[in-house]
Amino acid sequence: MEIKISDQALQWFKDEVEVNDGETVKFQAKYGGSSPIHDGFSLAFALHEPLKDTVTSTEKGGITFFIDASDEWFFKGYNLIVGYDEKLEEVAYDYEKIQ
Repeated sequence: MEIKISDQALQWFKDEVEVNDGETVKFQAKYGGSSPIHDGFSLAFALHEPLKDTVTSTEKGGITFFIDASDEWFFKGYNLIVGYDEKLEEVAYDYEKIQ
């Protein structure tokens, strides 16, 4: 399982969410909504979370993006692709099946 962050998504986190170098962003499952891989659950993020029980992480532009063990079930069998939707002017999530 990997997290892949596009350059545009990184810039969005820095500009819109004001995440700075050395800080962390945790991706986590949220009850409600829908995603292509789990009906009834969607994806959320939390800022400045401590790295705890991390199952995967990636650092880009001085920011660490991670998933911890409590949300591993949501991403099992998939890589998380974080891109940017120019029309909506926000991050967009996609899931890449691990071969």
